Amino acid sequence: MRAVQVARLDGPDAVEIAEVPEPVRAEGQVLVEVKAAGVNFPDLLLTKGMYQYKPELPFVLGGEFAGVVREAPAGSEFAPGDRVAGTSTTGAFAEVVALPETFVFPLPDNLDFAAGACLPMNYLTMTFALITRGQLRKDETVLVHGAAGGIGTATIQLAAALGARVISVVSTPEKAEFVKSIGSHEAVLADGFKDAAKELTGGQGVDMVIDPVGGDRFTDSLRSLAPLGRLLIIGFTAGDIPTVKVNRLLLNNVDVRGVGWGAYALPRAGYMRQEWDRLVPFLTSGVVDPPISGRFPLERAGEAVARLGDRTVLGKVVIEP
Repeated sequence: MRAVQVARLDGPDAVEIAEVPEPVRAEGQVLVEVKAAGVNFPDLLLTKGMYQYKPELPFVLGGEFAGVVREAPAGSEFAPGDRVAGTSTTGAFAEVVALPETFVFPLPDNLDFAAGACLPMNYLTMTFALITRGQLRKDETVLVHGAAGGIGTATIQLAAALGARVISVVSTPEKAEFVKSIGSHEAVLADGFKDAAKELTGGQGVDMVIDPVGGDRFTDSLRSLAPLGRLLIIGFTAGDIPTVKVNRLLLNNVDVRGVGWGAYALPRAGYMRQEWDRLVPFLTSGVVDPPISGRFPLERAGEAVARLGDRTVLGKVVIEP
C-alpha cells in the first residue's frame, strides 16, 4: 500500500511516499481502509523529532482518520463496511491502518469522512478540557488563543454549544472574520488581547482561557482572568514553555490547569469511548461541524503538514488517500 513515511527528521519537506506492506490485523485490532486523515501539530513535530513520542525510523505519519472497517475481531461491535473514526499516534497517512478496537469509534451517518477525520484529537481533547478539567458552566466566558486552528475551532464550537460566550484571539482581521463565521461571539487581535478582553467583559475578565500556544502570551492570559477563573494549558505551538509566578494565583484566586488528554485517557480502559459518546450528541445535532480549509492527496502530505508551521491553516486540513 502507499503511505506517507518519515525516513529522516528533516521536517515536512522530507516526508516521502513509500510502498509499504499492508498491516496485518493482530488480536483485538480493527483493520480500516482510510478515507481521510486529519493533520495535526504533533505531525509537524514528529517530522522534526521534536515530539515527546519518538518512534523508530522509518515510520508512517498521521494520528487520526476516518474510514471503512475491512476486518474486525470476533464479537466486536464493528463489522466490515462500518463507517468509523479512530486515533493512533502514527500510521494514519496510509491507505490502510490497523489499531486496537478501543481506539476506534462509530462515525455518525450525518458526517462525511473528512469531517470524521478531524474529530478524534481536537474535539475529544476539548470535551475533556472544557467539561472535565475546566468545569465550564453555562453563561461563562471563554477566551480562546489560536482560535483559527484545529484546537481553537473545536473550542469555539463546543464552548458555544455548552452555552458559553466565546472571545477568540487571532492574528489577522481575516482570521477574525473566519472564527466569527463558525460561532465565536467576538474576536480580538493577539496584540493587546488582554485589554480588549477586559473591555468586552466590562472590566471583569474572562472565566476561562484556552491556551494551545504558550510563549509570551501566558502572563497576560493570567491577567485576563476574572476571580475564580481557570487557565487551561493545551500545548505550546509558539515553542516556548512559559512559567508561572504562583503569587498571581493566590492574589487573584485563579487556577492554571494542565490538559493532557492522552495521558489521562490511555491508562483508563474504555475512557476514550466514553468521551466519544459524550461528543456524539454535538455531532448528530450539527452544532459541531469541523471547518476544513484544505484537502490533499497522499503525494502532497508534506505540504499539508508544512502549512501548520506557517500558520496559514483555518480550521483543519485533511489527507485523502
